[in-house]
Parts: sequence; C-alpha cells; structure tokens
Amino acid sequence: MQDLREQSPSESLFWPIVWAVGLHVIIFAMLFVSFAFAPELPPAKPVVQATLYKLQSQSQATTQTNQKIAGEAKKTSAPVYETEQLEQKKAEEQKLAAKAAEQKKAAEAQKAAEAAKAEAVKKAEAAKKAAEQKAAEQKKLADAAAAKKKAAEEEAKKKAAEAAKKKAEEDAKKKAAAEAAKKKAAEDAKKKAAAEAAKRKAAEDKKAAALAELLSEDVGRQQTAADTVGDQVAGNFDDLIRMRAAEGWSRPPGTNRGMEVVLQINMLPDGTITNVSVSRSSGNAPFDNSAVAAVKNIGRLVEMQGLTPAEFNPYRSFKMTFTPEDLAL
Repeated sequence: MQDLREQSPSESLFWPIVWAVGLHVIIFAMLFVSFAFAPELPPAKPVVQATLYKLQSQSQATTQTNQKIAGEAKKTSAPVYETEQLEQKKAEEQKLAAKAAEQKKAAEAQKAAEAAKAEAVKKAEAAKKAAEQKAAEQKKLADAAAAKKKAAEEEAKKKAAEAAKKKAEEDAKKKAAAEAAKKKAAEDAKKKAAAEAAKRKAAEDKKAAALAELLSEDVGRQQTAADTVGDQVAGNFDDLIRMRAAEGWSRPPGTNRGMEVVLQINMLPDGTITNVSVSRSSGNAPFDNSAVAAVKNIGRLVEMQGLTPAEFNPYRSFKMTFTPEDLAL
C-alpha cells in the first residue's frame, strides 16, 4: 500500500490558484501605491511581471496543472489590467481636476488681486484728486485772506497818510497863525514902544521948553530978585526931577497913600545922577526901593547944564521927599 494517496485534480490546483491571486493582489497594491506617490509622468502601460514557480513533478498531471494555472493566470491578468487602467485614468482625471481647480483658484486669486490693485489705484487717484482739490481750496482761501489783509493794510496806510497830511496842514496853519500872531504882537509892541517913545519925547520936549523958558528970563530981573528967583529955579528943578522919576516908576503892591520917603541924591554939573540912597525910609521897603530905582532911571538931566555954578551948587548933593502921589503924576 502506498502511504500517500493520489491527489485529485481540484486539490492539486487549489494552492497554485491561491498563490497566483495573492501575487496579483500584492502587485496591484504596489502599483497603486507607486501611482499615488510617484510624480506625474506620461501615461505608460504597466508591466506586470509574474513569476511562476515551477513545481517539480514527475507526473503528467502536474504538467497539465501548471499549464492550466498559466492559462488561468493569463485570463485573470486581463481584468486586473483593465481595473488598473480605470483607476489610473480616474486618478489622472482627479489630478487634472485638482490642477484645473488650482489653476481656476489661482486665476480667481490673480483676478481678485488685480481687482484689488485696480481698486487701490482708483482709491489712491481719488484720494490724490481730493487732496489736490482741498489744497486748491486752501490756497484759494489763503490767497483771498492775503488779498483782504493787503487791502486792509493799504487802506490803513492810506488813512494814516491822510491823517498825517491833515495833521501837517493843521500844524502848518497853527504855526502860520502863531507866527502871524507873534509878528502882530511884535508890530503892536513896536508901535506901542514908538508911541510911548514919541509921547515921552514930546513930554521931554515940553518940559525942556518950559525949563528953557524959565532959564531964559531976563537976567536983570533975576538979579534984582535973586532970592525969589533962586527959590523958583529950585522949585522948578524939583518938579522936573519928580516928573522924570514918575515916568519910570512902577507902583509896587502894598503902596498906600500917606507914605513918604526922603532920598539923598548926588549929581554932576552936566546933570548926571551919580548916586541915590534912602535918607529916611517910609517904612515900606518895596516903595522905598521903587523910588530909588525911579530916580536912578532918570540917568541925566541935560537941563542942569544951563545953570551957573552958583545955581548948580545946591544940586551936587541934596535931599528930596517922594510920596506915591508924587510918583503917580
């Protein structure tokens, strides 16, 4: 008896078929992984290499089994190839779709960026235009303000010039009026001084004529009444001195009637008064001083030159009494 019974054809084909199917599954998985992670390449037909393990068998049945397995493997490889082609095509289509989506997304992004850039340019131009418009308005306002200020300054200058001109004219008028008044006052003073001088001269001439008349009296008549004539001449010269002193006398404040001052007077033969002093005061110094000044202002009595030495001798040094009434002739 044989220890091992002879296997049936179905039992002899089981393990070769299992090995063939497993081998194809492994190959398909490897192809799928390689396609998933490999870079994109031009389409190419996959090459499936299968290795058949030769089973050593001395029997004819084993040879037939191997032939049958080879045929089955050939038949099985056709649908696997078609499935792989479909998967590959699907993967390629997915890649193309993804690429198209990415391209579309990139195009949309680029379009959006261009739109955003165009919008930014538009906004920048609008902002620039607005800024230019605002600057122009501000310049216009500034120019208007400057023009207004300049006009106001010119108006102020014009008014100031007019005011200065008016003031100058008024000052000139005032100056001319003052000069005219001064000139008139000077002329009036000159006329008054001339009138006073003429009046004084007329009075002096009148007095001189009266004195000359007195001095030209008959010498013989004077000799016959020497004492009487001497008293008359003395009285006439006293009156002449009082009259001349009254012409230059100024009444001081506090001068009253009844005051009386006695002055000591010294004179030369030519009539020049050399000294005047107070011999007896009136008790009022201003009145005393005014009387002394009035007699000194006479200066010289030319009428004294016509007297003889005997007639002049009493006037070399003599005293005279003056009252406010005497000096207010």
